Amino acid sequence: MSLQACADLVARAGRESFAAIMAAPVDARRILFPVQAFALELARAPWASQEPMIAQMRLQFWRDVLEEAATGKARAHEVAAPLATAVAEGVPVAPLLACVDAREWDVGREPFADEAAFWGYLDATGGGLVWAAAAALGAGPDAEEGLRAWGRGAALARYLQAVPELESRGRLPLVDGRPEAVKAIAEEGLAAMTSGSQWRGRLSALASSPMLLGAMAPVLLRKAINAPGRVADGALELSEFRKRFRLMRMAATPQWRM
Repeated sequence: MSLQACADLVARAGRESFAAIMAAPVDARRILFPVQAFALELARAPWASQEPMIAQMRLQFWRDVLEEAATGKARAHEVAAPLATAVAEGVPVAPLLACVDAREWDVGREPFADEAAFWGYLDATGGGLVWAAAAALGAGPDAEEGLRAWGRGAALARYLQAVPELESRGRLPLVDGRPEAVKAIAEEGLAAMTSGSQWRGRLSALASSPMLLGAMAPVLLRKAINAPGRVADGALELSEFRKRFRLMRMAATPQWRM
């Protein structure tokens, strides 16, 4: 099972993530593609069936994959095998398992209990994955908090883009969907990314490359702050030109201006 299968899966899921990984140093791709493909497979699992038991079985599959990878075993699966190799090369298993656990929320139909639960979900599905990939690429423990903050903010931007779809599926995606509350969480997410952005300049291009997957998020969060109604309207987007230009600039710049 090759790395190409993971790259193909990421490419099919959307140009933005694929372009971000391709903008990273070549040596980073052996980590970034399997971790991102894993994240995509997890995100899809709860929605693959109307039967909660089947969704739970899919999540359990990934728990088993990760537990086996931690012991040096790899399943013959297009994502599981490259992911096991990435684990062998230094991707910590604990943040990946936390991501599987967080996706349990997607299986159910209950709203988040409070904002702490909401941010915990974003940390597990976004912040932890940025940290896990960066750790395998050379980031030290001192960078974990900042990289998680960056990843949480990036996950928030993606989540806000998904709000209309989640609502159409009968979910209550936000603890408080009023415009003033949406603005407040977007401000919190942007502050987290601003705090985490310093690590782009402190780490090597290789170790900081997982941050490229959140390159568009600060702009999207500012849009949500300036016009919170964009979230409910499904209008939280950037033009393809702006996406390409921003990614090229951020990939070439050691320190980022938010």
